[in-house]
Amino acid sequence: MARWCYRHRLVVLVLWAGALFGLGVTASSAGTNYAEVFSLPDTDSKRAYDLMRKAFPERAGDTDTVVWKTGEGTVRDAAVRSRMEDALAEIGRMEGVGAVAGPYDGRGAAQISEDERIAYAQVTFAEQADAVPKALVQDVVDTARAAAGDGLQVELGGQAIARVQEPPTGTAELVGILAAAVVLFVAFGSVFAMLLPIVVAVFGVAGGMFGTQLISHATDVPELASLLATLIGLGVGIDYALFIVTRHRRGILSGKDPEEAAVAALNTSGRAVLFAGGTVCIALAGMLVTNLRFLDGVVIGTSLTVVLSVLAAITLLPALLGVLGQRVLSRRQRRRLAAAPDAKGEPVSGLAARWSATVQRRPRAVAAVAVVLMAALAVPLLSLRLGTVDQGNDDASTTTRKAYDLLAEGFGPGFNGPLQVVVDGEAPSALIRAVEDTEGVAQVTAAPPANGVSVIQVVPTTSPQDVETDRLIDTLREDVIPAAGVDAHVGGVTAVSKDFASVTGDRLPLFVGTIIGLGFLLLLLAFRSLVVPLTAAVMNLLAAAASFGVLVMVFQWGVGLDVLGLGKEGPIASFLPIIMLSLLFGLSMDYQVFLVSRMHEEWVHTRDNARAVRVGLAETSRVINSAALIMVCVFLAFVLSGDYGAAMAGVGLAAAVALDAFVLRTALVPAVMHLLGRANWWLPAGLEKRLPHLAVEPKEEDDATPMPAPEEKAVDGAASVVHGFVRTPEGEPVRDAAVTLLTPGGRQLDRVASLADGAYVVAVPSPGTYLLAVSASPHGARAAHVTVGEGPLVHDVELTPGGVDVVN
Repeated sequence: MARWCYRHRLVVLVLWAGALFGLGVTASSAGTNYAEVFSLPDTDSKRAYDLMRKAFPERAGDTDTVVWKTGEGTVRDAAVRSRMEDALAEIGRMEGVGAVAGPYDGRGAAQISEDERIAYAQVTFAEQADAVPKALVQDVVDTARAAAGDGLQVELGGQAIARVQEPPTGTAELVGILAAAVVLFVAFGSVFAMLLPIVVAVFGVAGGMFGTQLISHATDVPELASLLATLIGLGVGIDYALFIVTRHRRGILSGKDPEEAAVAALNTSGRAVLFAGGTVCIALAGMLVTNLRFLDGVVIGTSLTVVLSVLAAITLLPALLGVLGQRVLSRRQRRRLAAAPDAKGEPVSGLAARWSATVQRRPRAVAAVAVVLMAALAVPLLSLRLGTVDQGNDDASTTTRKAYDLLAEGFGPGFNGPLQVVVDGEAPSALIRAVEDTEGVAQVTAAPPANGVSVIQVVPTTSPQDVETDRLIDTLREDVIPAAGVDAHVGGVTAVSKDFASVTGDRLPLFVGTIIGLGFLLLLLAFRSLVVPLTAAVMNLLAAAASFGVLVMVFQWGVGLDVLGLGKEGPIASFLPIIMLSLLFGLSMDYQVFLVSRMHEEWVHTRDNARAVRVGLAETSRVINSAALIMVCVFLAFVLSGDYGAAMAGVGLAAAVALDAFVLRTALVPAVMHLLGRANWWLPAGLEKRLPHLAVEPKEEDDATPMPAPEEKAVDGAASVVHGFVRTPEGEPVRDAAVTLLTPGGRQLDRVASLADGAYVVAVPSPGTYLLAVSASPHGARAAHVTVGEGPLVHDVELTPGGVDVVN
């Protein structure tokens, strides 16, 4: 498929461009039909919500608040009243505004605070917040705030109002892409190579967004799905293309022509991308076991984007590689390749190779430091509290936060999160009195029955985020309502959030077990090992614990909130654990697949665990760290989205990816694999026979030369030999170096140890090209292709400390 896409690149490009254009036009014509269906089956708040819909079916529009405070006098003063009444009357005449309920008519006396310095009005739009035109909302804001001045403060709050104070759509995405472009240019040194991952990611994300928009007309998809799809799509799309482009460039530098390099890159890293995309989709699908139906749309949108990102990486990318040819290399690399066309690539050296050698020499120390660091970051997780995230967490400079604070000041902290005790039938006076007498209740208002349903509005004495408010909900449900002997339920946003936190906690073990189990099975099939997937599962749990610890420190304890400009500390959003764990487990598996697939490739060829881990880490750590840095930039950019929940998810995922890539995959995983040795690749023989083969690496071609039996390895019986000396750069002989001769397919033909003077001789069964690998601790390792003719071949080897030559 890669070869076909490479050779028919114009066809592939036209098909992708046409498909994206068609999807875009269709989605734009159809519009969006996002549905915020927040259903928690078998919960008290859901039963209250159902009764509320029965009582007030006509209340479809979003209700927002205009709140004002006078510095002198009262809000009943003629000057204040005339200014606010004029402003509210003008707002009420706007097309798209359904009703305005102010405090100055007979029914609005309760909308003025006891000290008469603060008052509010409710503006009900004809549509829900997401459907209200931003221009209309901005007109409402401008009209209301125009009445301010001369000691009168006017602020606005509500969901529709929050939309106009968000940065322009696409700001977070653009900042993330620009940051990724900088990282890619530093990594590649080529503008064309930098653009490739970005173009592939944009195609995948755009296709996913248009597709999700169309699917929203067929099933319930929340707007959150679009945001998360963009978040995850940009990250994985750029990363997947980065891994393939890196392998392609290495192939060209090793002497392959661009087409063969592209085919080899897709046949190795492309397969790893397929596996990685599969693990992400499996982790996302794990949300389905929670039986929270509003998450179904999130799974559909994000999974579709991931699938299209993978499809773009394995079809669109080879076509783009065909268009660019050798221009994926930097000018310096192209000049060097032109001057030495027979060069076999560059040795993997520098920081990556030195770090890989360090991990091999001191695996216990590296593992201990990594475990202590992750454990320390996980400690704050013990104080995790899930709860309501509302406009009280907004930045102090926003009008929504100011309105929230004014309402809390004038009417009590619980006014921003009232509870509703909903009764099926008429509410008995005994129940109303019992609610009024309950500790923690500030105000009770009983509305007359509507459509056979009564609603008692309860304002707590504490804020929606206070733990005492949670206790009040429990008291009403467990003591007050049962004692009254009526069929009543406690609802409201705060109650829904509390129920969601409870449901999340109850179903989290099943959710985590499902995604870990499915990921374990996929890695078991991929790497034919029990230890590798088990290690990955433990590392994923470590990454989850540490990243949630960081989340608690920042958003619950307030460490660094001012620096990030994210407002006020509070509990962690109830919806976040399920969504964040899905994305985290998927992304963690990505890095595990890319790292271990290279190690497994080397293990299959050499059966040397130390070399496999060392070479795999040396070759992939740089690209994994670059990919992680890109994801961190993309996720942190969502701090600029203006959405507190999105910012929380962005910070949490950025911390998770950084810890996973920089601590776990490049330190703890290889250190543990060095300590476990050959046990890493153990699989019971009975299980080996029963498991289907699902290899990340392509199947090796059969070699014409059979592997000689041990008794046939004598040099005298060989068709020829390769001999020479193993020395250090200073010319010192290296004794007991392991010298291995392998076929191009990776089968071992001969293996000897160098003598005291560094001399070695390996037997060659017939003329041809072979792979000669030499390693000696602590001198490093080197591998090279050797071509043997009819006679003996002299080949001296120089070992550089920390150097690793990788030959595909």
